[in-house]
Amino acid sequence: MCLAAGVGYAALLYSAKAPWSKPLNYGLALLRFLVVSFLCFLLLSPFVKTTTTTTEDPTVVLAVDNSQSVGLFTPVPTLQQTTTGLEQLSQTLRGRGFKVEIQTLDPSAHPSRPDSIRFQTAATDLDGMLSNIQDAYDGRNLAGVVLVSDGIVNQGRSPVYSEYNFPIYSVAVGDTLPKKDLSLPTLNYNRVAFSGNRFPIEAEIGYDGFGGGTATVQLRENGRVLQTKQVNLPAGRRRQKTTFLVTAPAPSKRRYEVLITPKAGEFTTLNNSKFVYVEVVKGKLRVLLAGAAPHPDLKALRAAILQNDNFDLTTYLPGIAPLKAQDYDVAILHQLPAQGGVGAEVLAQVRAKRIPAFYILGPQSDLSAYNALGTGLSLTPRAQQTDEVTPVLNQAFSRFSFEEEALRRYATYPPAPVPFAEYRLGGGAEAALFQQVGRLKTQKPLLVFGGSPEHRQATLLTDGSWQWRLTEAADHDDRPEAYDRLIIRTLQLLTQNANKKRLDVYPTQDAFTTSDDVTFGAETYNAIFERIYGQQITLTLTDEKNRNRTFTFTTSDDAAPLHLGALPGGLYRYAARATLGGQPQQDRGELLVQEQQLEALDARANHNLLHQLSRRSGSRLYYPSQFQQLSQDIEKADYKPVIYSQDDIKDVINLKWLFFLILALLATEWATRKYSGSI
Repeated sequence: MCLAAGVGYAALLYSAKAPWSKPLNYGLALLRFLVVSFLCFLLLSPFVKTTTTTTEDPTVVLAVDNSQSVGLFTPVPTLQQTTTGLEQLSQTLRGRGFKVEIQTLDPSAHPSRPDSIRFQTAATDLDGMLSNIQDAYDGRNLAGVVLVSDGIVNQGRSPVYSEYNFPIYSVAVGDTLPKKDLSLPTLNYNRVAFSGNRFPIEAEIGYDGFGGGTATVQLRENGRVLQTKQVNLPAGRRRQKTTFLVTAPAPSKRRYEVLITPKAGEFTTLNNSKFVYVEVVKGKLRVLLAGAAPHPDLKALRAAILQNDNFDLTTYLPGIAPLKAQDYDVAILHQLPAQGGVGAEVLAQVRAKRIPAFYILGPQSDLSAYNALGTGLSLTPRAQQTDEVTPVLNQAFSRFSFEEEALRRYATYPPAPVPFAEYRLGGGAEAALFQQVGRLKTQKPLLVFGGSPEHRQATLLTDGSWQWRLTEAADHDDRPEAYDRLIIRTLQLLTQNANKKRLDVYPTQDAFTTSDDVTFGAETYNAIFERIYGQQITLTLTDEKNRNRTFTFTTSDDAAPLHLGALPGGLYRYAARATLGGQPQQDRGELLVQEQQLEALDARANHNLLHQLSRRSGSRLYYPSQFQQLSQDIEKADYKPVIYSQDDIKDVINLKWLFFLILALLATEWATRKYSGSI
């Protein structure tokens, strides 16, 4: 039909007598025939199908456990034999058509050669390394993984409990023979102690080859011996415990060292010491939890507070028992002030003693009385209506931080009722959480901090937060950490001393480990305590040997922290200096970096774990002298390249060059007709 249309159009146009020659007439008719026929053909929406094929060679990943234990406890000749064998295996497999890639415990590191690997990683997570490989090669032609390890796992879960979709060819290094050794596998202690109290430090002593003798165990601080004990090591056992009782000094962060005096014949002394990190506080903070009536919120709040040993909780309900006459550090007032004047005696005590207060509003709250308290928030309700809301972070809030995991958990909380009202924040008040109604994130406050520096106050605008704790506990193995942390941090912020400092520099965590990036936050204020930015701060860090490190940074409005990188373990003192408004300011504090000695604790390789991994994947266990056999077994498995094909379909009408071809044909016909004396 397309050809017929083209023939008809050409015949109709060029059948009449023309002022040019017959050959030229036939040529012009042919051009018109081609153009019309092809345009009709395009109306049928033809397409072009292109099939592209690619070939992917089988890949073998050399997964090398580059932890410290491999370097420390594998004999040097065996380790050299292993790295040499890996290099030869890599060259052999590449010659047989395999792709070979190297992966270590650090997923961001990609060493080019096995002999360039340094065995310095501070922890071993074999499951994490194998899972990363499984994710990275999902859908690809992964022939197998050659796992070089001593089988010692001290981080993450054991890989024998995971399922991997590739063969694992394990190469065992390390030494499985028992060695004469003394070690400190575990120290048990409370991380928080109260000044003046005695607290225990229980040390578990491991011993191999020293049964029937004794061990000398010391407790030290900054190199000074505090206590020494002689501990009997009964024959026939491998563990013994001893306990030190320590009197907590003045409030501060303390680092103690438990040390076993080395004995002759010990295989290694790297695991003879371990550190204890204790924060000494002035004493428990007394918390008053008062409610207008029994309520599920009270139980949820009580459970959250009791998770922290720093708080001494008193619960009070009007009319059940008299209010204890004692000094409280903070009060949680649930639906107080209440309608009908319920709980007036609690409010009177809070006002008289200027106790920091955390108000939780609900249906029984007297909102008019609440507005008169000067909390920094006032609200005008609209009848008895409520909104169903979930918490969402105020990104500008910086008085304490919210973890990403906590924000993810907040998003799963069920809606809780809040008063449908007009909200007004006073001077100095700040919302930590906003209300989210359905999927709409509003600027209406949900958790507000306000009051004066002499009388700090906070307000939570819902009495349905008990549902949040219950839901989080159900979803996360009875660990409602995000809810509990929110309540604890709210109380800590209310009870901390009023900040009169214009320069406030602080570590972003209570404690870091030697593998963490140590970070500091900083806040600078002008003479009337308004936040200012762009101020240069000099930070001096002093370790326990009085060695100084100096850093300089500038505050910014995005609250970017100062990154110091990883630091050696120990207790550091820091001093920060800045000039604000022409006046010198300074701040001081302490930084705790905890040492992780995971790799030195166990010198005995676990080849049984490697054997189980290989057997479950249909392979076997090899040793460094068997790399040639390993290469032959991989070749015998007869892994083949995989051919992938991809179809690509394009409509012909979308090909740009066809437009220009049709335009050229029409232009040629038109120009020829014009040149030959026709229009």
